[in-house]
Amino acid sequence: MNQLGTGIAITGSGSATPDVVLDNHQLSQIVETSDEWITTRTGIRQRCLADAKASLSGLAAQAGKRAIAMAGVEPDQVQLIILATSTPDDLFGTASQVQALLGASNAVAFDLTAACSGFVFGLVTAAQFIRTGVYQTILLIGADMLSRWVDWSDRGTCVLFGDGAGAVVLQANERDRLLGFQIRSDGTQNNCLKLAYIPQSQQLVKDIEVGQGNFASITMNGKEVYRFAVQKVPEVIEKALFQANLTADDVDWLLLHQANQRILDAVARRLKIPSHKVLSNLSQYGNTSAASIPLILDEAVRSQKIQPGDIIASSGFGAGLTWGAAIFEWGR
Repeated sequence: MNQLGTGIAITGSGSATPDVVLDNHQLSQIVETSDEWITTRTGIRQRCLADAKASLSGLAAQAGKRAIAMAGVEPDQVQLIILATSTPDDLFGTASQVQALLGASNAVAFDLTAACSGFVFGLVTAAQFIRTGVYQTILLIGADMLSRWVDWSDRGTCVLFGDGAGAVVLQANERDRLLGFQIRSDGTQNNCLKLAYIPQSQQLVKDIEVGQGNFASITMNGKEVYRFAVQKVPEVIEKALFQANLTADDVDWLLLHQANQRILDAVARRLKIPSHKVLSNLSQYGNTSAASIPLILDEAVRSQKIQPGDIIASSGFGAGLTWGAAIFEWGR
């Protein structure tokens, strides 16, 4: 039982996507593929892409600004900003740039990297600061620009990814609406999905050399990632539901990382959650990594599909390999 005022409520959401849209027909001009091939295997029809002038910090700040407005708070009331991203503008961290763009002068800010699980990991991390009474108002943003790191000649990966940002505001509340969570990692499967640094030897003086290189493009073993997701995601959701003293029958909405429609369908079947409860916008945006869960959450809230009091089972999964689930009730 939480002390008075150290429960968590998610009080606002926001999202932002780039203006440039690349559909499957246009993609077939880049690699040997087709709209039918992509849609039948992934469910994706188009994706939004950031141009060369766009910044992750700018996109993240747009989503954050909208979430803050919905929550009815001012930027200077935000005490912590967590930016879940694997594609920062600056390897030293981009959250502080977002803080400056928002004018959130009283907030401490840091990046959190857990790839496609980033938003769920960030939600759990933010909750601990509230539950311990350290902060009362936190902005959590999931944002990625994977187009920066896609090999556009690899049809196995370039068809999947898009760019976007989503955000939520978490506030201290007398009633705790984060009902249960589980987070997991398995580094032994890292090679299944990664964006690796490739060092190149550079000799400084005799007998002393350093590795100076760059990051490669995204590589993925699609079959292994699919097998991992359909096994581990239902399992981790069930464990989080058990912690929440709920069952799949209590879930109003299944909110999964938007990786592949086949994965969404398989997870729902294993949990025996009917398809009308499964949220999906994969066809419009593709896989936006840490942005995918808050992006579709914001869409569903603003369209009034999600109502206050609805129970949401969310799960992120991806590179690391990492996966996790959070069960929460929407609203104040």
